[in-house]
Amino acid sequence: MTDGDLLIFAPLRIEAAAVRSAIRFMAPGARVIQTGMGPVHAERAARSAIEASSGPVAVAGFCGALTDDLKPGDVVVASEIHAPWGEAVACSSAPLAAALRRLGVDRVRVGPIVSADHIVRDGERAALGANGAIAVDMESAWVAKAASEAGRPVAVLRVVVDTPGRELALRRARNWLGGGVAAFRTLRRSTPALGHWALATGPRTVLLAGPRSFCAGVERAIEIVERALDRYGPPVYVRKQIVHNVHVVRELEERGAVFVDTLQEVPEEALVVFSAHGVSPQVRGDAEQRRLRVIDATCPLVTKVHTEAKRFARGGYTIVLIGHDGHEEVEGTTGEAPEHIRLVQKADDIDDLELAPEDPVAYLTQTTLAVDEVNDVVDALRQRFPQLAGPGSDDICYATSNRQEAVKVLARESDLMIVIGSGNSSNSKRLVEVSAREGCPARLIDDETEIDPDWLVGVRTVGVTAGASAPEVLVDRVVEALAGLGPVDVRERHVVEESMQFTLPIGLREDNEMNVGRR
Repeated sequence: MTDGDLLIFAPLRIEAAAVRSAIRFMAPGARVIQTGMGPVHAERAARSAIEASSGPVAVAGFCGALTDDLKPGDVVVASEIHAPWGEAVACSSAPLAAALRRLGVDRVRVGPIVSADHIVRDGERAALGANGAIAVDMESAWVAKAASEAGRPVAVLRVVVDTPGRELALRRARNWLGGGVAAFRTLRRSTPALGHWALATGPRTVLLAGPRSFCAGVERAIEIVERALDRYGPPVYVRKQIVHNVHVVRELEERGAVFVDTLQEVPEEALVVFSAHGVSPQVRGDAEQRRLRVIDATCPLVTKVHTEAKRFARGGYTIVLIGHDGHEEVEGTTGEAPEHIRLVQKADDIDDLELAPEDPVAYLTQTTLAVDEVNDVVDALRQRFPQLAGPGSDDICYATSNRQEAVKVLARESDLMIVIGSGNSSNSKRLVEVSAREGCPARLIDDETEIDPDWLVGVRTVGVTAGASAPEVLVDRVVEALAGLGPVDVRERHVVEESMQFTLPIGLREDNEMNVGRR
């Protein structure tokens, strides 16, 4: 899409002036149309202008707040527009909000805006906000309806000019000087984001990686915490994040889980869950000293690595652990045989190992690494230690390797790869790296609110995957955000089928009270 295709509707002369003065630098070809105030003017201007154009549509101007937490000068990006006749029109919101934040506009709220067919007084605001709307205007519903019927992407950017209890009116000069001036300045500062948004609009293909999202170990760990909460009630303490995803952690916190960094934060004799990444014997000993009731949610594939570490240590091997320093899984594995384990992160680190070629050496790996990089390190180890021993089967978990294979396939067909996962998720970060090695730029996001429209300029095929700790619902939300920018052709790419399942701890599988022993 080019900037000359963008239509921006601004109701009042002052709003249109603010928008024109700001958009001419970012999108000099955009058309700013002053509609006049109210539904009649807005509908007439929208239908005639939209019929004569082919590009995205935006509304920019002021609004009234319906909630007390919005202040004059705050930006409201509409997730949908509620019309007086009961209809709701979905709007493109996440990429626009991301563009605003990148411009340094800090106070941005995304939520429904309701359009009224008359000037709203304070007494009406509570009723208008009862359906979840956070702001009110008098034009957006009619513009959004015309844009939707024409099949155009539509975005609504409004700036709060007055709030409940501080209604703006021409006769209230003090309120105008406070709210009106702040809103005008913010509108002018925010308008360039519409140019960034418009350049990202247009049709595209979305390829969904298969497999993606939760693995069996993550599902098991989350279910353990959920069942513990159901059976014992909150609080249930969890050492570290149960899995590395902010959405999962936040949802469990809302249900009553309490996440702690150390066991010293857990009251004695309380119930604590060990995370999916595993813990060292020292942590287990600390739990026993504090008489904590323990439920172990360690992934069985991580437990396998712990078992191998103890076996090699008993055999007198020096164990080269391939992994990332500071990762919880690496800390737990190292704790099983600290005198025997040497950590390396890349092939170059092998030169620093003070070992002779004939020394008994074995290797283990963190389960969430990039398969290709691990193979490079193992090859380098074999060159230096010809008698190198290794695990009976690959330590890298099936879900990690499967998701990487799927990304390789998608990367060859995509202009951009979007990887959904939190910044502390090792397996998600490896997906970004795998895509880049295949020649496809990739971006790691927590959710759709982090999609920067500048990434999508000129991009016609987007690959989408999710790390093993990211919920599938986030994939749906990302696809929905992309669809808000124009028609999307969504295609599944099933590269590997998965059927792995892990059983829950025995106590959680029983109907009777769980017998959680002292550790």
